[in-house]
Amino acid sequence: MRKRLAIVAGMFYPGEKNTLLKEIEKCFKSPLGPGNLPAYKKESIEKAKIIGAVVPHAGYQYSGPVAAHVYYELATKSTTPDVIVILGPNHQGLGAPIAVSTADYWTTPLGEVEVDHTFVEKLVEISEIIERDDLAHSYEHSIEVQIPFLQYIFSNSKLRIVPITMMLQEPKSSKIVGEAIKQAADELKLSDVVVLASSDFTHYESQNVAYRKDKKAIDSILELDARKFYDIIIENDISVCGPGPIMTLISYARQFSNVKAKLLKYATSGDVTGRLDAVVGYAAITFEISQ
Repeated sequence: MRKRLAIVAGMFYPGEKNTLLKEIEKCFKSPLGPGNLPAYKKESIEKAKIIGAVVPHAGYQYSGPVAAHVYYELATKSTTPDVIVILGPNHQGLGAPIAVSTADYWTTPLGEVEVDHTFVEKLVEISEIIERDDLAHSYEHSIEVQIPFLQYIFSNSKLRIVPITMMLQEPKSSKIVGEAIKQAADELKLSDVVVLASSDFTHYESQNVAYRKDKKAIDSILELDARKFYDIIIENDISVCGPGPIMTLISYARQFSNVKAKLLKYATSGDVTGRLDAVVGYAAITFEISQ
């Protein structure tokens, strides 16, 4: 049994189970977060089917409350998704250009989460550009930091994930991966696949600049226009670190009818620290199908 052990526990989020649970709940209750624990919304009727989301990946003290908005909405789903595909950028530059994990389980202080190898094999077969490679995942945090939130909201259910890192982040490859995810789900007859695109937005510019630049990028995401999003971040020098995952999610979402992207929350590290001269931007955006 191959396990991908947590590598940023104790750094990006607490390394001890009970402390981690308290930190996650703190993110939900934060003034920058939803304000309540997901349990308060558990009895809500699911009015829209969430098929994906953009979610940040910094340390929980900085981006956790923004990320909590996505997980608060995911917690209202009537059932646990068949599989959750988690796309993250490859910050380290290691391994294959687009790499899926071959581990059997990913571990965090909250336990183990199973990798859906049937879905993995189907993706590799269909896409031709997704490779099985663990080196790309060995030191990458952008996917790992999402897993404790998922374990928290789906604690009573069997959770399956497909972790994919993207060092190659341009429109053509992102479209191929997005279409492969949809085709794999269709061929495996899975009706509830959620795609998470892990990305932060502007890095280390002033609060005002971050807000102005990130609004342009976010507006194009809300329009479900991957090419426009890519052109905007290139032309305006917007340091989005996960454009590939975001464009992949848009490509996946555009294959459904009646899809709408919704901005749940935007904030920066400056909203947490009070330091406004060099901030990082975070956005929580859901992609939903109206019921």
